[in-house]
Amino acid sequence: MSFPNLYYKRTTATAKACYICYKPTTAVLATIDTSDFLYTCTIHLSDHGFATRVLELESENKIGISVEEIARLREEWEEKQRRKQEKEKVDKDKPADEGEKKEDDGKSGKSSKVPGSLPKSGSLSPRPTHEKYILHRDIFALRVSEHRRRRQTSQAKDLAPRLPGAPSSSLP
Repeated sequence: MSFPNLYYKRTTATAKACYICYKPTTAVLATIDTSDFLYTCTIHLSDHGFATRVLELESENKIGISVEEIARLREEWEEKQRRKQEKEKVDKDKPADEGEKKEDDGKSGKSSKVPGSLPKSGSLSPRPTHEKYILHRDIFALRVSEHRRRRQTSQAKDLAPRLPGAPSSSLP
């Protein structure tokens, strides 16, 4: 059971002892799946011998949609607008039945709703993000060895009942 060396800072309602100095703290460093977590003071988080904060580009966090996807959606929208304008020109130049015009207007009304829905998905407020930290290699090695020791202890407890007992009688 290996976990990545990427921890997220979170706060809890109850204070517990810090992993380093044993003072009560509400700050917790936890992995994304919370397979590993440790309480730590905020003072220790600024210590480069304990953990280093991972900085992210703010522009990537603000928009949940990638640049390529935005460009693709923009091209699709422009293509639909061109088709719509071409249909309007054809309808104006060519006298047609009023029934066909009403059908075309209904279709163009539906296509105009699609661009209106695009800004809604793009203007979603960004999810709140937690501060990311990477533990120092020695501290992380301690965490991994502690998890390995716990796993081995639980495996030994599971295996112990299946092992045969020691003989109670003496040999002849």
